Amino acid sequence: MKKTGSQILLECLLREGVDTVFGYPGGTVINIYHDLADYPIRHILTRHEQAAVHAADGYARTTGRVGVAIATSGPGATNTVTGIATAYMDSIPLVVITGQVPTPLIGNDAFQEVDIVGITRSITKHNYLVQDIKDLARIIKQAFYIARTGRPGPVLIDFPKDIQIQSTWFEYPDKVEMRGYKPTYSGNLRQVEKAANLIMAARKPVIYVGGGASGADASEELLAFAEMTRIPVTTTLLGMAVFPQRHTQSLGMLGMHGTYYANMAVTHSDLLIAVGARFDDRVTGKIASFAPHAKIIHIDIDPTSIKKNVRVDLPIVGDLKDVLKKLADALDRRSDELPALIHAMGPWREEIAAWKRGYPMVYQSSDSVIKPQYVIEQLSELCSEDAIITTEVGQHQMWTAQFFAFSRPRTFLTSGGLGTMGYGLPAALGAQVAFPERQVIDISGDGSFQMNSQELATLVQYGLPVKIVILNNQYLGMVRQWQELFFDRRYSQTPLELPIDFVKLAEAYGATGFSVSRPDQVREVICKAFETPGPVIMEFKVDREENVMPMVPAGAAINEMVLAS
Repeated sequence: MKKTGSQILLECLLREGVDTVFGYPGGTVINIYHDLADYPIRHILTRHEQAAVHAADGYARTTGRVGVAIATSGPGATNTVTGIATAYMDSIPLVVITGQVPTPLIGNDAFQEVDIVGITRSITKHNYLVQDIKDLARIIKQAFYIARTGRPGPVLIDFPKDIQIQSTWFEYPDKVEMRGYKPTYSGNLRQVEKAANLIMAARKPVIYVGGGASGADASEELLAFAEMTRIPVTTTLLGMAVFPQRHTQSLGMLGMHGTYYANMAVTHSDLLIAVGARFDDRVTGKIASFAPHAKIIHIDIDPTSIKKNVRVDLPIVGDLKDVLKKLADALDRRSDELPALIHAMGPWREEIAAWKRGYPMVYQSSDSVIKPQYVIEQLSELCSEDAIITTEVGQHQMWTAQFFAFSRPRTFLTSGGLGTMGYGLPAALGAQVAFPERQVIDISGDGSFQMNSQELATLVQYGLPVKIVILNNQYLGMVRQWQELFFDRRYSQTPLELPIDFVKLAEAYGATGFSVSRPDQVREVICKAFETPGPVIMEFKVDREENVMPMVPAGAAINEMVLAS
């Protein structure tokens, strides 16, 4: 039976197991939307194309499946760029489908024509311009395969309008064969044995975990490996929920706003085992001073990430689940030697314990003004264990990383690599669509929230009970903090002088809003919001000039921390 291009697209989505897409209609995708009504695929109408991609991103991060977003050509397509770049930097599997003007008009500056393939070439894992309807099924099959295999990432398909209405015989490919793209999943056993040798010889080892461990669903293997060896574990921002933060071996987050003891442990380590991490500048600080005494084992599925930013003594390319299991098996074969290793690390564990006692994660409490860290602590205590937390970007993001005790994988969604303000609310939307029965909370600042606040309408339309926490300090807080510490307190364009009534804003969209300014109201409002059906905004008017501490100044080594402002 012959099918049109738009029907073939939808048939292919079903074959790939897609049950939900996020998008916004327009002229060059109107045929797709016309046929969508005939298919058992749920469409979530966001209020902005950027939000559609962030929502697909949130869906992907929580489920581990490929997220799908649809946008029209021109401004619709360009509005997806920030969302695509966010997913690319954090290795999130997406397929983004953009409409394009009819093939004969491409290159003629037609109405709502842009070269979205050219625009997104550097921020996609791969992209396609469909030029022949006979290639369409193969392209979609490849797009999903590329997005989810190897190091995951976004793939864009630019779909001209004339090809959407053409017809051809539909046949979905059984498999994908792509020359030059063969991800390595099985870790080399010889390299694994070498890694085991380095571990057995180490006396001050640290496991350093990045977001790749989440993408690989390797939390169980990581926990087993860590507990077998008793090696302390530190995580990046994106790796936080992969390892339980209350675990006795947890050092919390390292880097610019990491814990003192994580940064000191890495600095003084003699072996650093990097698991799905890419050694970005927010983690390493001054490269020349990063882990200066350590041999480095780097485990990653992406060979191009290894040795990209730091020297590596032993690379292992492969899927993290596979490599960690093989590494645990290699050590298990030396089980008679493990007690001696654990005993030899005793002084190292004592040294770390002393750093924890001497420099814990604390803040100056107050009875008169709400401290943002206190709000995060109360949220962590009061929400359900499987709650999904999203954040925007700024001070509130760092306080969440510092003071929320994550314990389960795929429960912390945040923009790490790109640092995208406006990410959290639509990502929470996508997560709530994926898990309608679970608690989903977006933690935001008053600046970031306004980047995509229109998605309140989407929450209300679909009855998505996302709870939104706004830590309102009436500043663009992180930039203000830098201005205070390094720019002589010249607060240029960071005060948000026009106060927003977030309660009225919530009510205008048909949601519920609460606002508090006293510490003794915090727990009560959180509990009340959790009991309230539908989306809720909780505004906490916090200490206006509270800073995120500790911090590593730009250009400094990670052990050169400013502990208090």
